[in-house]
Amino acid sequence: MSQYVSAVVVGADRLGNIPELLKGHNIAIRHHISGRDPSHQKKTLQLPSGTELLILLTDFLGHNVMKTFRAAAQRAGIRVLACRRSVCSMKQALDQCGYCEACDKSVVSENARPSRGGRPGVRAA
Repeated sequence: MSQYVSAVVVGADRLGNIPELLKGHNIAIRHHISGRDPSHQKKTLQLPSGTELLILLTDFLGHNVMKTFRAAAQRAGIRVLACRRSVCSMKQALDQCGYCEACDKSVVSENARPSRGGRPGVRAA
């Protein structure tokens, strides 16, 4: 059995089918944060220890909350994946980030860059 990547998901009240999709990509949700609490906008926020991936659901987060979580991930050296809360968007973002389906953690490309917060599949002109 392969080892799962430990992830924190930020955004949305309910995740729907996303946990099953992540499990297929060997990613386990360690913690889910809705992002509604005003304390999530603090600059000194810390992610739970053992977190290897931060997933931001951009259509359910304010800019300040997203900025705070990105800064916390950067301080801890954690990869960030930003996408909308839909299975299709999540799958596309995972493939672009290097988490292909049925790959284990050791096979994830070292050259894959973390998401920069734009929409998956959209390139800046």
